[in-house]
Amino acid sequence: MSTTSEIRRTFLDYFVKNGHQEVASSPLVPMNDPTLMFTNAGMVQFKNVFTGAETRPYNRAVTSQKCVRAGGKHNDLDNVGYTARHHTFFEMLGNFSFGDYFKDDAIKFCWDLVTREYGLPKDKLLVTVHSTDEEAAGIWRKVAGLSDDRIIRIPTSDNFWSMGDTGPCGPCSEIFYDHGEDIPGGPPGSPDEDGDRFIEIWNLVFMQFEQLTKDERINLPKPCVDTGMGLERLAAVLQGKHDNYDIDLMRNLIEAIAHAAGTDPDGPHKTSHRVIADHLRSSCFLIADGVLPSNEGRGYVLRRIMRRAMRHAHMMGCSDPLLFKLVPSLAREMSGQFPELTRANALITETLKLEETRFKQMLDRGLRLLADETGTMAEGDELPGQVAFKLYDTYGFPLDLTQDALRNKGISVDIDGFDSAMAKQKAEARKSWAGSGETATEAVWFDIRDKVGATEFLGYTGTEAEGQIVALVVDGAPVDKAEAGAVVALIANQTPFYGESGGQMGDTGTITTEGGAKITITDTQKKLGALHVHLGRVDSGVVSVGEAAHFSADTSRRDALRGHHSATHLLHEALRRRLGEHVTQKGSLVAPERLRFDISHPKPLTAEDLRQVEEDVNREIRANADVVTKLMDPESAIEAGAMALFGEKYGDEVRVVSMGSTSDGAPHPFSVELCGGIHVNRTGDIGFFKIIAEGAVASGVRRIEAVTGQAALDYVETQDKLVSDAAALLKVAPADLPERIQALLDDRRKLERELADVRKKLATGGGGGAATEIKEIGGVKFIGLLLEDVPAKDLKGMADEMKKQVGSGAVALISVAEGKASLVVGVTEDLKGKVDAVALVRAGSAVVGGKGGGGRPDMAQAGGPDGEKAGEAMAAIEAALAG
Repeated sequence: MSTTSEIRRTFLDYFVKNGHQEVASSPLVPMNDPTLMFTNAGMVQFKNVFTGAETRPYNRAVTSQKCVRAGGKHNDLDNVGYTARHHTFFEMLGNFSFGDYFKDDAIKFCWDLVTREYGLPKDKLLVTVHSTDEEAAGIWRKVAGLSDDRIIRIPTSDNFWSMGDTGPCGPCSEIFYDHGEDIPGGPPGSPDEDGDRFIEIWNLVFMQFEQLTKDERINLPKPCVDTGMGLERLAAVLQGKHDNYDIDLMRNLIEAIAHAAGTDPDGPHKTSHRVIADHLRSSCFLIADGVLPSNEGRGYVLRRIMRRAMRHAHMMGCSDPLLFKLVPSLAREMSGQFPELTRANALITETLKLEETRFKQMLDRGLRLLADETGTMAEGDELPGQVAFKLYDTYGFPLDLTQDALRNKGISVDIDGFDSAMAKQKAEARKSWAGSGETATEAVWFDIRDKVGATEFLGYTGTEAEGQIVALVVDGAPVDKAEAGAVVALIANQTPFYGESGGQMGDTGTITTEGGAKITITDTQKKLGALHVHLGRVDSGVVSVGEAAHFSADTSRRDALRGHHSATHLLHEALRRRLGEHVTQKGSLVAPERLRFDISHPKPLTAEDLRQVEEDVNREIRANADVVTKLMDPESAIEAGAMALFGEKYGDEVRVVSMGSTSDGAPHPFSVELCGGIHVNRTGDIGFFKIIAEGAVASGVRRIEAVTGQAALDYVETQDKLVSDAAALLKVAPADLPERIQALLDDRRKLERELADVRKKLATGGGGGAATEIKEIGGVKFIGLLLEDVPAKDLKGMADEMKKQVGSGAVALISVAEGKASLVVGVTEDLKGKVDAVALVRAGSAVVGGKGGGGRPDMAQAGGPDGEKAGEAMAAIEAALAG
């Protein structure tokens, strides 16, 4: 018997052997189709190839595509576990031709694979074609030798595929397997076709037309092929099973569940085992592809799937969380084809454990409260909506769980009352916000948030995606469309653009609508914690609400932002290890060209501090360790060693980002922090880290500025050029530059001393010149000199020399340099009580525009901007001396 893995590999290898490119499964979050909640078919990743909007380096492809159908019109959730073939998660095997081969080869490949490679008996197979597609019927007769009674013509849309009201479309052809007369049901197209005897295993879509309007259809110039075969259904047929849950893959998961829960896999909890096995797959793969449980959008669907599985674990009597223990079992079965299960193992495990722990607490508390509220109620009664809302709002007990818990008692819920209570709470929240001083958030965002819901952020896994425009704001007011030249705020249902938060700047880039409009995005802001608002200008065309659009964030800028952001985490830990655990983050800026990081620390960092911090960060970068994200509650995360970032607001669940090595023997990686930002995949992606500045920004707060990656290399290259240029000017090698500069400084100090001595001698009449004139003012001997270009620092020394010359008296020197005046007044020791040097210098300073002066009674100094009044200032000093 072939295993499910072998069946998958046989399919892929067969088409590779026949010239097809094996293409990895795309994520479950479709980046190229904003109308889909999840990837639900193999052709989703090739949608733009089929429409001609994208080209690939191959024209034949084969995939095993992971799919989820649990939301919107493709919602199988309620049936899962109770039927033989309903799943939320399944694999779709498919081969594709993009304008290469068509019906002939598609049918030949198909028949050859199922009958020769897989060995299915031909008499167990029949096919369908669209009633208008005689071409396909003829090929089936020729290739497979099928008689007309085993080629069933279907006239309905079930056998005609279309991408939408317009666009590519074409007839289908399906292969059915006959499970035998002992299974009830008839062939496709018959009145009892919904029975389980005839099971569709493969669907071939022949895209040969383009629907232009409702009534006009033309032939495509290059018809294409899109096929899909459910792996689980095929495995059931090949393994002789009639139930998908009996194939080896699902059976192994069910037995792992039964073992962990201590139950019989085929006992009274058989359905619960099936539910958990299916939901485990969808939950783990969704988390691996970036979806995390939340109360909206994809996260809400994931949470419903998880909670449905958790309720069944609860029903089996499991008192402790169960699902996270099953992740290794799933990885053993499927990580060979889907390595993301290994890559995201930590995130998957922690998310499941956290969600189930919180769910059990909520379930126990909610069921008790619900029992209290309904204790006196009887079948047919209605639970007040206000009570249901209290359970939801205060205790986290969702409405659908309340309805489900009361269904067996025949008690309904007042939905209108619930909705009314919800609306009242939103109104109170709006009123509260309006009075909170948060002027940056305008009232318009509340209206938009209520109308369109939260934005789905896709940027953890990429920089490009398709989205649907759900709101436009111009000049502070919502509009339906915006024309070229308009400055616009744009909101979409999903986006890869990061909205500024946590110190990390928002993304920039371009948005191109399906109608051809182009918008240049200059910033992305996050409003109300849930709306990603794209700010920019419409360059061309007209952008309208409701349009689909392609979102492309600037990848090089994003990479620079990621590098700088991850570096702040490593920097934070390196500072704490070097300076002490008192160091905490007080603010940050993560820009594409640099990072700024403020910390609590009472004194400047030394050169050795900075050198050691740099070395520690770069060591972790060179270690090239994985950057791992987990989902945890804040308390558990902090208990596990995670640092909470300054200024962040944390909800019930937080992303915990771990990076760096454990080479120092620590129980966890070098850095563990709570953070919702975007990071590199490995520390080596940061490249290189360089501190460029350190200084004070407030009392007890220091600021470090640094660069990483290309910005760090550019900085180092600039510094290197400066050193080389300086060495060339001084005609020495760069290594000899410090010694040469020191020698120049020594020479300069020597020359400055010699020059000062010469100035003193000249000013005091030494060196053979005439003696300085001594006046007598108010009975005090006085020397006053007006000088040019004598540095202020030399004036006191000159005044001391002149005090010796006068013997007993006062000395005033005023030097003018570059239009400014410097004043010094000295008084000999014997006159200190009689003459005040400070009072004299202030009298002169006032004349040249100075603001006083200071010093001692025997020596004072001042200055002023108006050097042209130096003579008047000297006269003012003499007048003050005269009294």
